[in-house]
Amino acid sequence: QLQLVESGGGLVQPGGSLRLSCAASGLTLDVYTLGWFRQAPGKEREFVARINWSGGSTYYADSVKGRFTVSRDNAKNTMYLQMNSLKPEDTAVYYCATTSWGSSRVDRYETWGQGTQVTVSS
Repeated sequence: QLQLVESGGGLVQPGGSLRLSCAASGLTLDVYTLGWFRQAPGKEREFVARINWSGGSTYYADSVKGRFTVSRDNAKNTMYLQMNSLKPEDTAVYYCATTSWGSSRVDRYETWGQGTQVTVSS
């Protein structure tokens, strides 16, 4: 059974950077599109970024475009999210997930990790 584990979250000052990782076990990831989502307290889970199976195609939410970069290493069965120029409004629990669709919709994603907390504050 496929399992996903996120890591790399933490507390960072505005303008700082973090790199999140999403490691998979149980199955290989190279057949899936992978996505990053986030959920702030009191808000719905929202799409952040996705990357196709080869890593050749990426897509970002407007709110993170130009600041975040999604990548993957299929040999390591891992996806990454490099987050730069972080803002307080980026504070949320960040989740990774798999989909067989090329979609940004939460309900198209099948397997989810447990999440990692990112807090941007001075």
